[in-house]
Amino acid sequence: MTVMDQRGAYRPSPPPAWQPRTDPAPLLPDPEPYRVLGTEAAGQADPELLRTLYAHLVRGRRYNTQATALTKQGRLAVYPSSTGQEACEVAAALALKEQDWLFPSYRDTLAVVARGVDPVQALTLLRGDWHTGYDPREHRVAPLCTPLATQLPHAVGLAHAARLKGDDVVALAMVGDGGTSEGDFHEALNFAAVWQAPVVFLVQNNGFAISVPLAKQTAAPSLAHKAVGYGMPGRLVDGNDAAAVHEVLTEAVRHARAGGGPTLVEAITYRVDAHTNADDATRYRENAEVETWREHDPILLLERELTARGLIDEDGMRAAREDAEAMAADLRARMHQDPVLDPMDLFDHVYAEPTPQLREERAQLRAELEAEAEAGPAPRPEGALR
Repeated sequence: MTVMDQRGAYRPSPPPAWQPRTDPAPLLPDPEPYRVLGTEAAGQADPELLRTLYAHLVRGRRYNTQATALTKQGRLAVYPSSTGQEACEVAAALALKEQDWLFPSYRDTLAVVARGVDPVQALTLLRGDWHTGYDPREHRVAPLCTPLATQLPHAVGLAHAARLKGDDVVALAMVGDGGTSEGDFHEALNFAAVWQAPVVFLVQNNGFAISVPLAKQTAAPSLAHKAVGYGMPGRLVDGNDAAAVHEVLTEAVRHARAGGGPTLVEAITYRVDAHTNADDATRYRENAEVETWREHDPILLLERELTARGLIDEDGMRAAREDAEAMAADLRARMHQDPVLDPMDLFDHVYAEPTPQLREERAQLRAELEAEAEAGPAPRPEGALR
């Protein structure tokens, strides 16, 4: 007699009303990353979209190099470069409508800029001046998130609330492959699928969680396969193919907006630069590996497609580079201006209604500052250098 044959054994027979989905086939990702550039599908791509993507990629590459230089000059505390991942960054921003929300990670500064945020404001958090540097409500961009994956549940909550209110809003949340090892990733995807929230998860699989390769994080066939366990579609795409990433994300956003629920998209890409300016990437990967990925550079791939189809000439490429240089020059000039800091800002944006303790501390600091101003600059010690 088996256990299930014993008297009183539980025999599950859930009614259709709450029976879980059991057919995984519609949710499984393609066996190979989806591509457009260099395939027959590229002939169907909108030429204007391809040129727009190219301009953003060139601008984004220059933004990354300029921000990296600013860290070396002491104008930024840290900068996590997205060089090599620009296709994911740009496509994520361009796939959304104005009313939608973007939830970036700390490496997604370029996506924030492509969404319309001022380049200097996008770097302010990394400079240490303000909480975010920009108004999230104005731009529909959540603050850059440094803790791994904590922005994902926030995206699900906003998307679920928007659906309950009847608002036409989709949230797109970006995360790295390292973030998929966090509990927040599991919680966000589970709630999103159960609630059928209008949210898209974009995993930029760049091969390493700082120095830890993906093979030491998961044994899954792909990160996109994890979608099946939550009951949502998984998509696998070439993350350096800007046209393919834009197509996949646009379809996922459309699917969510129509009430189809969430999608998990894994973009296979590569972090060409180090994790941050404080990282020595040569300690955990070979230069030969990096050079191999340079041959699959997102700008190079799109440039080849555009020139092969006669959609751009040398003048067009020069115009894109000149626009990028103008942006970099403006960014450099403004970042080299010392910010005007007001100590009273310490008490702003803490609570909607300041607590009695905060009001007391604010008044105390104001009194101290006024007293210092009345007293004038402190006298120099005898013998001090002038």
